[in-house]
Amino acid sequence: MSEQPQILIYEDADKAVDVRLDEGRETVWLTQRQMAELFDKDVRTVNEHVLNVYEEGELEREPTIRKFRIVRQEGSRQVMRAIEHYNLDVIISVGYRVKSQAGTRFRQWATRVLREHLIQGWTLHQQRFEANAQELEAAMALVRKAAHSPALDVSGSRGLVDIVARYAQTFLLLQRYDEGLLSDPDVQAGGQLPSLATARAALDELKAELIGRGEATDLFARDRSDGLASLLGNLDQSVFGEPAYPSIESKAAHLLYLVIKNHPFADGNKRSAAFLFVDFLHRNDRLLSSTGEPVINDVGLAALTLLVAESDPANKETMIRLIMNMLADDAASS
Repeated sequence: MSEQPQILIYEDADKAVDVRLDEGRETVWLTQRQMAELFDKDVRTVNEHVLNVYEEGELEREPTIRKFRIVRQEGSRQVMRAIEHYNLDVIISVGYRVKSQAGTRFRQWATRVLREHLIQGWTLHQQRFEANAQELEAAMALVRKAAHSPALDVSGSRGLVDIVARYAQTFLLLQRYDEGLLSDPDVQAGGQLPSLATARAALDELKAELIGRGEATDLFARDRSDGLASLLGNLDQSVFGEPAYPSIESKAAHLLYLVIKNHPFADGNKRSAAFLFVDFLHRNDRLLSSTGEPVINDVGLAALTLLVAESDPANKETMIRLIMNMLADDAASS
């Protein structure tokens, strides 16, 4: 079943016809009933001409017919049906066969509309390409800023280089798409977030281990108000009955970013964020790739955590997409 294209209204004299515009295939679509209204003929006449178009080999059926779901009034009920629609080639052929001036006017209108959309599409493509380049530059600016951080050691620098390489590769791959924008990658739907009690227990266990090694104080991962509870609640919310963050990658990326940026703890927010991030991936069987390798290693995670911490809040979406792309390489085969 085809996705619904954009609907335009064609008006001629005292009639108005809903026209489906398919920008991808550069054509428009009408049903037989709509053609009958357009040409002021009955549906049986239009159907006869359509059959002749195919029987005489003027056009092929498969590329010129698509089914779209439309709502129809059947008695007292409104029912959604999958109805055959015919493209502009068929419409023009039928128009010539019925010798309708209305068909000529419609062809002229459709040609003009398609030309306008092609021009607009080219303009949007250029704008998206420029936006993409600007977003890549913004990401690189974040990397340059993080590179000068006194907290970055040699191993962290290697992780930062890995992030740059992977982000640049993502950019180059996405440039091959017509949209041009850095977009969310292929992802794995779902993902179960930990409850507040589960997350709290895991953090307490980490805290005890770090204190035992002399690497943390009692302030580590201590809650500031209800920050962690609110954060987990927001990540688990729905919008119009659908998850606001519908994939494992989206949940993981936002979890890492928000714990770092929202500072829900008195101390150790970056380490807590990295721990909750890895714990979430582990609980959802996404920590390892299909080859058994970590989707992100310790050095890369440390550098990524620092990169998020150094980033401007205005670049939030850039960082989220970066994290998701780093996780999504293996999602399609999971």
